[in-house]
Amino acid sequence: MSLEQANTRLVQWLHQSGYPEVNQLVPMTGDAGFRQYYRFNFQSQSYLAVDSPPTYCNNEAFFNIASYLKSVDMQVPAIYAKNLEQGFFCIEDFGQCLLAEKLSTENMKSWYSKAIAELPKLALLEPLQGMPKFDAAFVALELKIFTEWLIGQYLSLSLSSQEQQELKDAFKVLTDNILAQPQVFMHRDFHSRNIMVLADESLGIIDFQDAVVGPITYDVVSLLRDCYVKWPQKDVLTLFKTFTEVMNERMAIDIDFTTWKRWFDLTGLQRHIKASGIFARLLLRDNKSSYIKDIPLTLSYIVDIASQYPELSALAKLVENKVLPAVKSKLA
Repeated sequence: MSLEQANTRLVQWLHQSGYPEVNQLVPMTGDAGFRQYYRFNFQSQSYLAVDSPPTYCNNEAFFNIASYLKSVDMQVPAIYAKNLEQGFFCIEDFGQCLLAEKLSTENMKSWYSKAIAELPKLALLEPLQGMPKFDAAFVALELKIFTEWLIGQYLSLSLSSQEQQELKDAFKVLTDNILAQPQVFMHRDFHSRNIMVLADESLGIIDFQDAVVGPITYDVVSLLRDCYVKWPQKDVLTLFKTFTEVMNERMAIDIDFTTWKRWFDLTGLQRHIKASGIFARLLLRDNKSSYIKDIPLTLSYIVDIASQYPELSALAKLVENKVLPAVKSKLA
């Protein structure tokens, strides 16, 4: 279905759903998934219309989680109308200011502290019935994206039997790290492009429909080691230390900082490995080219962090000496 056809169907549905005067939808860009967002005005108020194909998008999870997060006073978009069968809904417009657009080296600690304050609310939630678990099979599926789409499809690299075994060994270390942590309600994509700065400078949370039960450090590392921007290590660790102190207190646990930091570092590695593969897949499978330029930064995290752990030194060398040069060559 063409964008124009989808637009027409969405307008017709809006007419039937209480927005009869809507004739023009302004498409928005930036979503990495299958959803299409449109902004429209009705009676001097701005709204978002969403075309979210039910074949590809977990719309029921979006509605259920939105309601759940509102119950703990998290700011998520209100849902004004929905049709699960068609995958159409109308939601609150949080505006156009992403947290990513507000950040600078001078203010990042202040903004990120505000974002981190949202994470205990999530972690302390009881998981919803049927919520997926970020278990060993889930982790393996994500890591496979790296080998299949980045190394294989995008770079056409061949790995020696030794390199394959080293990668397998590294993946086991990362999987064991994920499973060793307290498992909590996890947003799964909590970063500065999925957090909106509202008119009163409070934060609105979006893109939460893929939430799972997973490791306690996943959301905080998604934020502090963002695939799109790299902050000074000292600032990242200062913010992370505050997070660990709050979580120790709020969850009545007593985890030493050395353990927290290993969890944090290795969870970030798993996410960056997955993300670099997804960026390649977005280009090759989905014809979305805007993310491919973010692969070098994402891989640089892997080199920096993996090199600090002897059991992951082979991973660091593989990425530094083989994968990263091949990516830079492709992008040149």
